[in-house]
Amino acid sequence: MEAGQSGRVYLVGAGPGAADLLTLRAARLLARADIVFHDALVQPDVLALAPQARLVAVGKRSGRLSTAQQFINKQLVDAARQYGCVVRLKGGDPMLFGRAQEEIDALRQAGIALEIVPGISAAFGASAEVGQSMTRRGMSRSVLFLTPAVGKGEVPHAWADATKDVDTLVLYMAGRQARDIADGLIAAGIPAHRPAMLVENASLPHQRMWPTTVGGLPDAAAQLAEGPALILVGEVYAECLPQALALPRLRHAAA
Repeated sequence: MEAGQSGRVYLVGAGPGAADLLTLRAARLLARADIVFHDALVQPDVLALAPQARLVAVGKRSGRLSTAQQFINKQLVDAARQYGCVVRLKGGDPMLFGRAQEEIDALRQAGIALEIVPGISAAFGASAEVGQSMTRRGMSRSVLFLTPAVGKGEVPHAWADATKDVDTLVLYMAGRQARDIADGLIAAGIPAHRPAMLVENASLPHQRMWPTTVGGLPDAAAQLAEGPALILVGEVYAECLPQALALPRLRHAAA
């Protein structure tokens, strides 16, 4: 790249986990990337799609030592001034709980060209594996994507208040806060017996699912390992969960 010029930064969605759920655009960008800044949850076989690139881990995991967001912003700006194709690879979709706006603002302020490449969000990956629509006709007309997680320095949020009139609820970054979540939902008026699903490692061969209720979320979450977990809540999960757990794993077996 010529002196004085800047490359382009691509904020790319890595999807829920499985490499074959990336978009074609994401795969093509990885194949020509000079450098890839990736989240902690991005799978090795996804990173393998960029064998020519320099790989830089900038993972942010809830409750763990993480790369500071301001440092990530600076790394992206600096990389764009050195490389032609910079990929920022984010789990799920960059624009949903992906901290994308901080990076977008920093790149725009620095005058760096950027492009956003959508990905399959964890909610859609988990719903596909459960085999139950979040918007079943006659039962659910609304879906709420929500996270109870609060970042360092952020004001606590009354997240449970938003759940009162929602048919289907999807809670991100929630598995390890299951007891507080159950208590918050019940205090907001959600019945303890409302069906729920806890899904860990959605779309991956080692994924696990627990059919439960709002009141049973803490017991289900106690069985979690280290994978990312999503909580799904709603009457849509009442009758199909046993059937969903018995679905054949043909795609994963063939992968």
